[in-house]
Amino acid sequence: MTPLFYREQEKFYVSVDCIILGFKDGKLYLLISKRKFEPQEGQDTLMGGFLRSDESLSETVSRVVLEYTGIQDVYMEQVGTYGEIGRDEGERVVSIAYYALIDLEMFDENVCEIHNARWEEVEKVGKLVFDHNQMLRDTIEILRRKTATQPIGFNLLPEKFTLPQLQALYEAIYQTTLDKRNFRKKILEMEILEKQDEKDKSSSKRGAFYYTFNKEKYDQLLQKGYYFSL
Repeated sequence: MTPLFYREQEKFYVSVDCIILGFKDGKLYLLISKRKFEPQEGQDTLMGGFLRSDESLSETVSRVVLEYTGIQDVYMEQVGTYGEIGRDEGERVVSIAYYALIDLEMFDENVCEIHNARWEEVEKVGKLVFDHNQMLRDTIEILRRKTATQPIGFNLLPEKFTLPQLQALYEAIYQTTLDKRNFRKKILEMEILEKQDEKDKSSSKRGAFYYTFNKEKYDQLLQKGYYFSL
């Protein structure tokens, strides 16, 4: 039996909202869908769901991200907790927001049809329901801060990538043009990229060598006091 102290307290809902980001053709994208029920039915919304009684918070987030992307073991991190009294017109709902970084090459396109979802350029995202625009703004601020000191951006790239792709990713995150020579010098001096024999010749005859991120080497460097910096 539930103790009296708990029975006397007010009840409200706990949800998770996921800012799912992908990168393609030099642009950062956000996965959004049309809300299927009131309030604000038919409006653009982030992906989300309610915490279930038999789930931990991390299990709920993993379930939501898997349901809307078809991908497991995604890089995720908490953005913050949103609990303004009137944030959800339907009920008293406290939402815990997480951002997820995915490789779009692994994304299951059938998911978009199932959930009436679409990828929207982050810079072109319009009005979202409730406080979802604030969640997105907070996410981009965190992403810009963390990608400067941690190699989390590699989660947005396929396993093999070129240096132009990597530079385009950082330019999309920071919304600025980076000097090609300085960027390459800085990233290669870290010695955490493994150059491949294969080239990408889709954009030029000369082509660009593929690289992979050596996480094992990066972790070893961390233990020696090395820090990622761009």
